[in-house]
Amino acid sequence: MSSLHIALVEPEIPWNTGNVGRTCLAVGAELHLIEPLGFSLAERDLRRAGLDYWPRVRLRVWPAWAAFAAALPGLGEPFFFTAGVRRCHFDVRFPAETVLVFGRESVGLPRPLLDAHRDRLVAIPMIDPELRSLNLSTAAAVAAFEVVRQRHGGVDPGLHGAR
Repeated sequence: MSSLHIALVEPEIPWNTGNVGRTCLAVGAELHLIEPLGFSLAERDLRRAGLDYWPRVRLRVWPAWAAFAAALPGLGEPFFFTAGVRRCHFDVRFPAETVLVFGRESVGLPRPLLDAHRDRLVAIPMIDPELRSLNLSTAAAVAAFEVVRQRHGGVDPGLHGAR
């Protein structure tokens, strides 16, 4: 069982999900997709984004947020990524069991979810104040590699560089 989980709540774009799956493989995380999805998992674009790695992604699909929320305490401490909050992900000391939660590409996480988890909201800092957000797969990678950096002090003999 993984100690790092990345959850996408109602993702809309298949290639973003494929790229997040690739990031999960790179950092040893498990990918959780919370339905409804804006695409079919059988779509060619999703497979292409994940390349030949997609079958190796540790994937769990949840029928709704309620089902995932019920399992969340057994997965780890959740951190909900959203723009416009003061708490920067660099300021978080991620625990041994961590769940990184991201929302839909078009609107982010639903307001009721944000309201219910105000103490767990974090943002990725951006210098340009006119920039609304990062691409979902970019944000997931930035967050996941910050967890890896914290856990391994930036160096892990088991990790190797990209080709």
